[in-house]
Amino acid sequence: MRSWSVPDIVPLPGAGGPLRIHDTATGRIRTTTPGATAGMYACGITPYDAAHMGHAFTYLTFDLVNRVWRDAGHDVNYVQNTTDIDDPLLERATATGVDWRDLAHREIDVFREDMAALSVIPPTSYVGVVESIDLISELAARIRQTGATYELDGDVYFSVAEAPGFGEISGLDREQMLELFGERGGDPGRGGKKDPLDWLLWRAERPDEPSWDSPLGRGRPGWHIECSAIALDRLGPSFDLNGGGNDLIFPHHEMGAAETRCATGGPNAHNHLHVGMVGLNGEKMSKSLGNLVFVSKLRQEGVDPAIIRLAMLSHHYRGAWEWTDAELPAATERAERWRAAFALGAAPDAAPVLAAVRAALAEDLDSPAALTAVDTWAATALSEGGSDTGAPGLVRATVDTLLGVKL
Repeated sequence: MRSWSVPDIVPLPGAGGPLRIHDTATGRIRTTTPGATAGMYACGITPYDAAHMGHAFTYLTFDLVNRVWRDAGHDVNYVQNTTDIDDPLLERATATGVDWRDLAHREIDVFREDMAALSVIPPTSYVGVVESIDLISELAARIRQTGATYELDGDVYFSVAEAPGFGEISGLDREQMLELFGERGGDPGRGGKKDPLDWLLWRAERPDEPSWDSPLGRGRPGWHIECSAIALDRLGPSFDLNGGGNDLIFPHHEMGAAETRCATGGPNAHNHLHVGMVGLNGEKMSKSLGNLVFVSKLRQEGVDPAIIRLAMLSHHYRGAWEWTDAELPAATERAERWRAAFALGAAPDAAPVLAAVRAALAEDLDSPAALTAVDTWAATALSEGGSDTGAPGLVRATVDTLLGVKL
């Protein structure tokens, strides 16, 4: 699947340090230890509507990871999927009278435009589920050969009893799992299952639904196996970082990790990173609730994408936060101060700013602290001036390369 354009990245002097992130499974800040090439997987959108601010905040977070690793001297193999076949997509297509394929293509195009406008470095591999049906069904068949599955009316289920260590990523108890499984696309109440937490690997063909031939019969994939198969195919087992929004911790990432462990005997990733939810009017921003702020709509209204990105960077990725009417004016005011400082003929030494931004981002992607470092330099430059003629250009490059804000 086609990705989007690569933003220009200005090389910076020196190199950043190792990235430390909060690992969901251990609950600790851990130092990532990639080799020459860092491997990262982020779960992509289900394209039945335009990307909202919660999506943008998630992919901005993984873009920061990408930038920090690159600044530390690593190549980055970044894989992202798009779930271009799933129940929500089919339901929206039916409700609106649009072919599901046309709906998916339209919304993926909008997503690409949003990501390019926000200067998000594109994935090395941007992979659709439809184009990956064969490798997904092959992984499901491989798991079936281990004896970890059973059939129910032609559907193939993974038995949670065959998942040692189940719960090690989320840390949830059984009651919490059952509640979330029902809320997030699972079917704990389906009769005939061995355990309510058993999940669907392969859905047998239904009338008037798209389906494909496979070793498990004609049908289509369950949700979790899609990412498991794409990640294994493009990254192999035990890559450096897996993640997405924190609503994916359970069931999606817990069940996907169990599938990978069953197929390979090892974990799917060394670290798991999850991004806090963005809210509006007291509730998380979600398509099901309809309380959405769309990046594409803001762009259509003439909002500079750099301002949108700067507004998001003022929030730490792990915390839940509210999008309010104050976000864009505050980001605009900050950008104007920075631009005024960049326009000076000389300013205070920029080396401490570069070091401070690098240190903040390397310590669990502390983007608010990184912004504060630039704020402090800009305030001093505007009030007191300076003698370093190269400083404005270096701070601008720091903001561009490490924060992805093009001013």
